[in-house]
Amino acid sequence: MKKVYITVILTCAVILSGVILCFKLMDLTGRKEHITVGFIYDNDESTPYTYNFSLAKDAIEKEYGDKVDILTNSNVLDDEMEEPLRNLARAGCDIIFFNGYSELVPKLAPDYPDTQFCQASYMDMEGVSVPDNYHTFKGEAYQGRYVSGIVAGMKIKEMIENGSITENQALVGFVAAFPTSEVISGYTAFILGVRSVVPTAVMRVCYTHTWSSYAQEKDAAERLINEGCVVISQHTDTIGPAIACENAINETEGKEVYFVGNNQSMSEVAPGTSLVTSRICWEPYILSAVEAVMSNKKIEKVVVGNIHGSDASAGFERGWVEMIDLNLQVAAEGTQEAMNSAIEEFKKGNGNIVFKGDYIGVDPDNPSNTIDLTEGYVENAHTSYPLFDYVLKDVITIEE
Repeated sequence: MKKVYITVILTCAVILSGVILCFKLMDLTGRKEHITVGFIYDNDESTPYTYNFSLAKDAIEKEYGDKVDILTNSNVLDDEMEEPLRNLARAGCDIIFFNGYSELVPKLAPDYPDTQFCQASYMDMEGVSVPDNYHTFKGEAYQGRYVSGIVAGMKIKEMIENGSITENQALVGFVAAFPTSEVISGYTAFILGVRSVVPTAVMRVCYTHTWSSYAQEKDAAERLINEGCVVISQHTDTIGPAIACENAINETEGKEVYFVGNNQSMSEVAPGTSLVTSRICWEPYILSAVEAVMSNKKIEKVVVGNIHGSDASAGFERGWVEMIDLNLQVAAEGTQEAMNSAIEEFKKGNGNIVFKGDYIGVDPDNPSNTIDLTEGYVENAHTSYPLFDYVLKDVITIEE
């Protein structure tokens, strides 16, 4: 009987050893135990856009701990990308993420076939041939812009109802960096969100022609406020517009102007005027891309979103876009419910509710080129980069 027990024990030991060996072999041929991740930022973490992007780095550290080493380079201009990129690749990065808009990345990626290069999308990727190790991604920002417009619209409606302004004074201001389709798509979605609540609302846009200049952004916001704008939003990269709004109500007795943020909450710097912020959540894509590299899988096979070849996007339905810090002390009554209702529509796949209505869009570079939005326009249908680049006639005015 003892011999039988010994035989059984030895057999079990052999089987267990075999199982352990199989798992070790799987680790050797499959999942990596450790990787190095690189980040290249166009600014530093003191600016809202880069700060928001850097939250994905924090998420990696929390998820993987010492299984991942992270190397970062900040304040890298788009046309100065080559040296930092090569340095990170040579340092052994298995995957590198970029929040800048540089054409150098896909050109240099073939030089480092063992590294995956993931860049925030900066152009229409449909039909574009790229290296196998190059990828683009972006949250469908128009969804958050539209919902933040609803928040602004609710506040403007409250101002009209309490007699602070008339319907004809429903003027919105927008501080914009450049007249790219990404920026135009965002501010168009924003004003259409406002008009879903206040149909008479119109918007003035002031371009700074730079992504990041506190002084220029603040000056542009102040100009719009002086022209009578009662809500200000932005697609630029500093807190300047928020400060301008806060200063306006603190320094001018009886002045009402409110602020809607992008990427980072402004409730601390503008507690009396900040309504809400919409942000692209980079974490879902970046965590999935890291997991793909860890498990030796193709990134687009692991990422859960709308996959367009080597490009990926998603909105509220996948957590790639979110609303943060609704200021209940300032926002109009019923705003939370209005936000939730709109977000649920997006989660159901009803994104075609945004760029639709009795509107004519005019190409700012070619006024003879127009678009009729009666039947609607679907953003991000084939690419993560926003492509709507028409200015709505009689609704949006571009300040010179």
